[in-house]
Amino acid sequence: MRLRALLDTEALGLRLLGGEAELDRTVRGVMTTDLRDPSRYLTGGELVLTGLAWRRSAVDSDAFVRLLAGAGVAGLAAGDAELGSIPDDLVEACARHRLPLFAVDERVAFATITEYVVRQVSGERAGDLAAVVERHRRLMSSGPAGGGPGAVLDLLGSDLDLRAWVLSSTGREIGAAGHPLPAPVRAELAGAQQAATRTGRRGPHRIAVQGRTYSLFPVRAGAGTADVRSRVLSDWFLAVEADAGEWPAERLDLLRGVTQLIAVERDRRDAARAVRRRLAGEVFDLVRGGAAPAEVGARLRAAAPVLVPGAGGDPYWQIVVAKVDWAGGEVPEGPVAQALLEEVLADPAAQGPDAADRIAVAHAEGKAMALVPLIGGAPAQGQTGAAPEPLHAEALLGLLRGPLARGLGDDGRLTVGVSAAVHSPEGLRGALEEARHARRVAAARNGRVCVAGHEELASHVLLLPFVPDDVRRAFTARLLDPLRAYDRRHRSELIPTLEAFLDCDGSWTRCASRLHLHVNTLRYRISRIEQLTGRDLARLEDKLDFFLALRMS
Repeated sequence: MRLRALLDTEALGLRLLGGEAELDRTVRGVMTTDLRDPSRYLTGGELVLTGLAWRRSAVDSDAFVRLLAGAGVAGLAAGDAELGSIPDDLVEACARHRLPLFAVDERVAFATITEYVVRQVSGERAGDLAAVVERHRRLMSSGPAGGGPGAVLDLLGSDLDLRAWVLSSTGREIGAAGHPLPAPVRAELAGAQQAATRTGRRGPHRIAVQGRTYSLFPVRAGAGTADVRSRVLSDWFLAVEADAGEWPAERLDLLRGVTQLIAVERDRRDAARAVRRRLAGEVFDLVRGGAAPAEVGARLRAAAPVLVPGAGGDPYWQIVVAKVDWAGGEVPEGPVAQALLEEVLADPAAQGPDAADRIAVAHAEGKAMALVPLIGGAPAQGQTGAAPEPLHAEALLGLLRGPLARGLGDDGRLTVGVSAAVHSPEGLRGALEEARHARRVAAARNGRVCVAGHEELASHVLLLPFVPDDVRRAFTARLLDPLRAYDRRHRSELIPTLEAFLDCDGSWTRCASRLHLHVNTLRYRISRIEQLTGRDLARLEDKLDFFLALRMS
């Protein structure tokens, strides 16, 4: 297919800005990118689509175009949503390097252009997948009729009799055509894909699992970087139950075209995550900066429609902190851990590319911090009901250790800390400190993947002489900060009430007498303490935790 054919296709909304003499160039593929240097991922002959997010100033245009021209791309198509118009410096740079430049109409999605190019190129190479790509225009559209990765995989099954799955780095199923794969098989495939990626070999990679042969094709979204370590722990991949070593080159190229279509869905998902990342950054900036609980609460309430749309009641919150360490330090660790947590913390029972949309992850100082809403919230006072199930360190370790250990190889390490659930904004500062310190506990262990939870910072552990003071402070803050904040805000006396209740060994009548309160007032205060902290003062373990927290504060 030649560039001129794209310009003649009215539905693509392309307008030529320069390079008319070069319109007979052959288009062999398509790539969407906003990287400043995408040359590593170019093989020549591509139509490059960009939203211009790489451009910070006029001087950036020449460097970007020079790299594209050096890689032998067919042409460049730019959208103007980022800057409002195509800048003159980009037009001039393309003219200097004789690179055809198109403007993309803002009403036309990059996905539409991508699938059109893939359809045309595939049709020229061979006919066996042409019907799949042609029908995929409707299924991969950005409107409500779009079918996502699962839809194109269904067409692979019906048109080519291929069973295929799109899987995440942990083996979570994102889309499928065929029977569901058992969790151990998915984990084994994910580990094999990561190990193969670390070798730098081009896919597909073949592997035999439980007597069946699978071919693994990487799905490369437009936001990749040069070092494979920056993406190996969070990439998607396409697993096909077949031996691709027996396929002709044409069919391999066609399957790679399908992965390009799936990458469009991945790009869409990543773009949608930008809002949640920003919200997480704002919340964590407030928490880390010591903002008033009322300010943190207001920000959480504003974020709730994005993080937990349609949820009834106030959610619990948990915080997960993760750090990925690479030998040599060449790879920025924060973004790697951020992308990893977004994949890892997806609901394992939920399939599809949007299963992690409720997770908000920020990164700072080389670590990722995830704000995880436990949808459903606490039962109202006086009501019964099951609380949402929190994340547990042991279960998280079981999910991560198998696949990710192979992606980490000999030069990487992942450590994760998980806080307890908190029921109010007042508890977020303590929860963040708790997750941070739990991660430090995990970092003190041996192994490529280590996870520690708040249970390991329990009161009996705090009595040990080697536990650092900051861990003790985190425990105390998480337990008592919600009560102190409530007392300041309402001029109440929950902390003195708690101290008196423990001093009276939990006796309602003696405590009420000491505080000169009616016993019903005392019961109300104790219930408020339990509601704010998630503890039960009828339990000996919780009484001990409060006792130690008060003594250490």
